[in-house]
Amino acid sequence: MPHAYSSQIRAMRLEDLDAVLAVQAACYPPSMQEAAAVLRARMRAAGDSCVVAEDGNGMCGYLFAYPSRLGLVTPLGAEFAPACDADTLYLHDLAVAPRAHGRGLARRMAGHLLEQAHARGFAWSALVSVQDTAGFWSALGYRIEHAACPAALTALASYPGLARYMVRTLTGPGAPSPNC
Repeated sequence: MPHAYSSQIRAMRLEDLDAVLAVQAACYPPSMQEAAAVLRARMRAAGDSCVVAEDGNGMCGYLFAYPSRLGLVTPLGAEFAPACDADTLYLHDLAVAPRAHGRGLARRMAGHLLEQAHARGFAWSALVSVQDTAGFWSALGYRIEHAACPAALTALASYPGLARYMVRTLTGPGAPSPNC
């Protein structure tokens, strides 16, 4: 009988920083790795919107997110500026360590935060798809949107390679289920 994979999702803590940096280094090229000081500032600004996945070998994934406004795009390497009048959960960075690929952790972490966003009454979730992940996000109900304002276009240009702004409806008629 195969051994079942066990993992848990929990809120990110400041003491997780070294493990987050290790997962980031395993998942992104140097041009996309963000500084420890920026990650620490994000945890302080939006810790209730950031999660990690752990298994028997420790942290194996993370998801940085924060309350934002539809149409705003966070540049690579920028700190979070949570919106007081948020209508959108912005998913900034999702990474799963190679040793835990194929176990549904990315989908579970996103689903966990989308359920929270739905409960908070956010109308949308948005993100920037990088490293050819638009198909993954499309399967979770996101669609590519064209960034219209100059600030959003400049922010998209801060990402190496093809970066796509994507949006998912969370509330209202016809909204997809918040469950991934």
